[in-house]
Amino acid sequence: MTHDHRKADHIRINLDEDVQFPRLTNGFERYRLLHQALPELDLGKIDTSASLFGKRLQVPLLISSMTGGTAAAGAINRHLAQAAQTRGIAMGLGSQRAGLEQEETADTFRVRAVAPDVLLFANLGAVQLNYGYTVDHCRRAIEMIEANALILHLNPLQEALQAGGDWNWTGLLGRIEIVCREVGVPVVAKEVGWGISERVARQLAGAGVAALDVAGAGGASWSQVESHRAPTEALRRLARAFADWGIPTAEALEQARRAAPGLPLIASGGVRTGIEVAKALALGATAVGVASPLLKAATLSVEAVLAEIDHLTAELRIAMFCAGAGDVTALREPGRIVAVTR
Repeated sequence: MTHDHRKADHIRINLDEDVQFPRLTNGFERYRLLHQALPELDLGKIDTSASLFGKRLQVPLLISSMTGGTAAAGAINRHLAQAAQTRGIAMGLGSQRAGLEQEETADTFRVRAVAPDVLLFANLGAVQLNYGYTVDHCRRAIEMIEANALILHLNPLQEALQAGGDWNWTGLLGRIEIVCREVGVPVVAKEVGWGISERVARQLAGAGVAALDVAGAGGASWSQVESHRAPTEALRRLARAFADWGIPTAEALEQARRAAPGLPLIASGGVRTGIEVAKALALGATAVGVASPLLKAATLSVEAVLAEIDHLTAELRIAMFCAGAGDVTALREPGRIVAVTR
């Protein structure tokens, strides 16, 4: 199957099918922000800004990497990018392998013209470094979209479940280390929805990544997506067996914080509300990635994406206010968030 057909399938399945984890959640329900009945703050002056890789974000949100490679994906990316520019948040593009191997699709990833100031992330599958990709390919992906940083995404389970997937992951850490050393921009290691463990976070930090996106379980399950794409009943059955596989986002965030306390952490994976954004920030995230709610909005218009971002921001602002945190740094102070005992 060509890249463009695969990308079209991914968009359609995520929009039309139930691909959520059947039982596994993002884990944020196990925490609560402590309510402060006397916050001594002005809600109108709550400061939601943060910085990542030297760029100021008005809100510590990242539009998570989703798509590219088809005409529909190009329209979605432009809507997302315009919204990111308007609201001063970051954005990641979907895997650019299609853009590198099918030049005619490259424009579907190019959004810099409508988002000149956005912190923009290029994106390639890390495993492609085991299949002929080099630092030069990484640079070409960065140059293609004038990116500020590069995401190398990790998706071993997805590859294992795909007919014709890339199964050889041996020696990949060393190749990631070479990219981090030579590519010339910050490199972010990102899972695609099953989480990064403490052990892997420590390995990646040692290899020189500039940040980790834990991309935990609890949102869209790509094993569920692959079950809808599988060409045979045997592969569908195999994919369904892993429907609840993964590390919940909140747990992955805590593991990464222990393993790499000095690295910026991005929390993504099933984040749906501004309250969950606040919890992730309180647990140590530098920024929080959101995907599914924005994908659906981006199929409609820029205005629909802005409405979703504004709703998340309003919830985040009120959560900070009622937790007594005037800015994001204060939100991370000890005692702002507690684990819920059951």
